[in-house]
Amino acid sequence: MPQVLSHQQLSEIADEFGTPIYIYHAERITEQYNRLKSAFRKTDASFFYASKALTNINILQHIRSIGCNVDCSSINEVRLALMAGFEPARVLYTSNNIAFSEIAEAVSLGVHVNIDSLSNLQKFGERFGHSYPVGIRLRPNIMAGGNLKISTGHNKSKFGVPVEDIAQVLDLMKTYKLHVRTLHIHTGSEIKDVAVFAKGIEVLFELIKHFSELEIIDLGGGFKVPYVPGEEGTNVELLGEKVKEEFDMMAKIYGRQLKVWFEPGKFLVSEAGYFVTKVQVLKRSGDICFAGIDSGLNHLIRPMFYGSYHHIENISNAEGLSQPYHVVGNICETDTFAEDRLIAEIREDDYLVFYNAGAYGFEMSSNYNARFKPAEVLVKDNKAHLIRRRDTLEDMLATHVILKD
Repeated sequence: MPQVLSHQQLSEIADEFGTPIYIYHAERITEQYNRLKSAFRKTDASFFYASKALTNINILQHIRSIGCNVDCSSINEVRLALMAGFEPARVLYTSNNIAFSEIAEAVSLGVHVNIDSLSNLQKFGERFGHSYPVGIRLRPNIMAGGNLKISTGHNKSKFGVPVEDIAQVLDLMKTYKLHVRTLHIHTGSEIKDVAVFAKGIEVLFELIKHFSELEIIDLGGGFKVPYVPGEEGTNVELLGEKVKEEFDMMAKIYGRQLKVWFEPGKFLVSEAGYFVTKVQVLKRSGDICFAGIDSGLNHLIRPMFYGSYHHIENISNAEGLSQPYHVVGNICETDTFAEDRLIAEIREDDYLVFYNAGAYGFEMSSNYNARFKPAEVLVKDNKAHLIRRRDTLEDMLATHVILKD
């Protein structure tokens, strides 16, 4: 059974550090990583944690300590990874519509680099030629993911070099003698169907013959995690078998065995995260009972942004009779977390926990309505450690340049 934090542990942490609060479970992250390693043990697979899911430096340090590598979407994420102790060889930087200066800095830091546009690929060739190995992110024109906002591989997506432009890639490679070491795709998030990954592999395998120095096929991330009770996530064990089968076939055809890289983010940290809030107001309107909490879309925007589901439990009255509630926030917007959700009877001052809050929760938070960002706590070896204090008014003013009268 997966490791979980109990209602009592969550309540005690909320009592000690206040609410709203993000709580992460280190051993659960380790458990997810070990599951991936086991599922792909028959292949030459490496995993790079997609740090955009959660960049707290203490989380990055834990990721490093268990042997996982790190994937970065910005040069600041690269800097954070290096500050967390990752060696450059364990850091992957995948650019996306950025100034070439950011790519050049990534090269100066010695990390792996993926490029996602013909424009920057040409600039890379002009600057570095064959002297620095590079990866190319391709857009495979595959529709996948939980919804359009998190689907990145379809034919209208901004991400990657369209696969139909491969001739231009090859021209640039020939002109600048590019050392293309990696071909990369990422089709989206919340991908449950193993066949989607297989289809991506097929797209890339058709191109291998053009890249004599190719060493790595990077299939990105996007593994689905279960959000609704009883829901199933990606069967990574089945995917591991499918990847081995496809790569063994490729080795027979081309006479070389390539490495496979993955970039799991949500898969590693989502289920390790809990978001605990306190009910401030109960308000009835007709047949609707609103449970107003001490948070809002400024702390957890996913339900409003993506329509994402987070399971919610009343950890102060878990045995209470279930009743339907609209769980809503305190922001001056319509920030509804759940509608007509059956939850054990809620009283004012009860704690509610949102599950699967480890990925893109705090990371997407803001100070909207001039409200403070919450604290973060890491539970490791059954001990709760504060890893980010709650904002203060001084924090919010720290970057203001106040004009004098």
